[in-house]
Amino acid sequence: MSFRAVYPIATKFKYIVQTIAKVMDEIPFIASPEGLEVRALTPDKTTMIVLRLPSTVFDSFELAEEKKSFIVSADELNRIAKRGTRNDIVELKLDEERRRLEVNFHDKKTGVVRSFYVGLREGVVEELSEPQVELNVTARMMAEDFKNIINDAKIVSDEVEFRTYEDKIEVFAESTQKRYKGVLVQGDPLLSLDVSGNTPVTAKYSIDLLKATLKAASAADTVTLQYGEALPMRLSFDLPGGGILVYWVSPRI
Repeated sequence: MSFRAVYPIATKFKYIVQTIAKVMDEIPFIASPEGLEVRALTPDKTTMIVLRLPSTVFDSFELAEEKKSFIVSADELNRIAKRGTRNDIVELKLDEERRRLEVNFHDKKTGVVRSFYVGLREGVVEELSEPQVELNVTARMMAEDFKNIINDAKIVSDEVEFRTYEDKIEVFAESTQKRYKGVLVQGDPLLSLDVSGNTPVTAKYSIDLLKATLKAASAADTVTLQYGEALPMRLSFDLPGGGILVYWVSPRI
């Protein structure tokens, strides 16, 4: 095997894969001594996902060469990931000879092992870089609070506006005869807020694009939002053990 890794929490792995599969048809993995990464851009270029799982978050991480990349179907891996339970750990094994990724669920209580296989897809894994833009708002909150805000706004409109001042964020969604407003301040529910430059900073985003990130809220405790006027939003979800799932969403102008 040229690559093998054991992730300790199958349910968290499931939510990570579900989040990527929401917007991607294929998942391009890059394994290196530092860990496992995914960097992918949707065909319409409205969304970019960056997953970083350092080698230290795995119970075991083995790589036979300096770097190994491979591509799998997002839908196929998602269907398999859903089979993981809270008692399982996940073992990933790259079998290049048979052109497949082996996914094994090991039940920690019973010792039962269930094995699934995902065929590898042809293609070159492009090592994309994150956008180099200066985002002058950084806000951090519990992932569950962010999830509630987006679900509330979704009832009203297909876009949401963030209006940011030095000490608070106002969130708006409007449509005919409907209006949603949320006020976010330090401690309720913001864990932190940092704003540079002139205020208010106003930015609008598609609710559908933001809603596609919400599976990550089930895998993470906190989320950090970074954005600027007419600039993309960078959402970073902190995963257990030090991993991170970054989601870039294009703005609505």
